[in-house]
Amino acid sequence: MSAITIESKDEVLVVYFTDGKILDSQRIEQVGLELQEAVPQATHKRLLLNFRGVSFMSSAMITKLVMLNKTCKSKEIALKFCDVSPNVMEVFKITRLNRLFDIAETEEKAIAGFGKKGWFG
Repeated sequence: MSAITIESKDEVLVVYFTDGKILDSQRIEQVGLELQEAVPQATHKRLLLNFRGVSFMSSAMITKLVMLNKTCKSKEIALKFCDVSPNVMEVFKITRLNRLFDIAETEEKAIAGFGKKGWFG
């Protein structure tokens, strides 16, 4: 079973996680691999990870997200996160990754945010 599902919305590649808890090391490896494989599919250079339904993830999963961020930067792909649960957001805050990652409250706000440039949009 796939660890993620992918949809294209308004020229943004949106990735959804199929697991509510991403803790198992084999599953984390699969998620990491599938995320890296999704990067070339972002033909409009916009990738959004929707964390709706994900309540927990291990530190190993955070490493996969940091690696994905580096890959996206090297390929000039804008990466955003959305619908992050309070538990996962707390982990991002503790690790200060909330400063590294562009995190939007909802999918709609994240997609709208891709089109904005500069201070006034």
